[in-house]
Amino acid sequence: MAPRLDDDDTIDEEQVMAPEQFRAWRKALGLKQRDAADRLGLKKRMIQYYEKGKRDGKSVVIPKTVRLACAALAHGVADFDGVTESRLQDAAPPPVEAPTHS
Repeated sequence: MAPRLDDDDTIDEEQVMAPEQFRAWRKALGLKQRDAADRLGLKKRMIQYYEKGKRDGKSVVIPKTVRLACAALAHGVADFDGVTESRLQDAAPPPVEAPTHS
């Protein structure tokens, strides 16, 4: 389940992947929401929450593990067993410069 923020919770804005950045990452890799969910090991609904930035009216923060997995996929890493990484069969496009949030 995605972390949610309550009114009194704070997060470091520099460490957050904005919904627009997540969507830009997915589209840069040419992935549909279902494909992104499969590659990240998530349900499609979580991808929708991350792209919307909200769930049940509350803000959703994309967890660090998901952000790191996005980076790995963007660099062509499909999986990692602790020693050896398996690469995606198709060469991944170069990382995209996503819009920053203010």
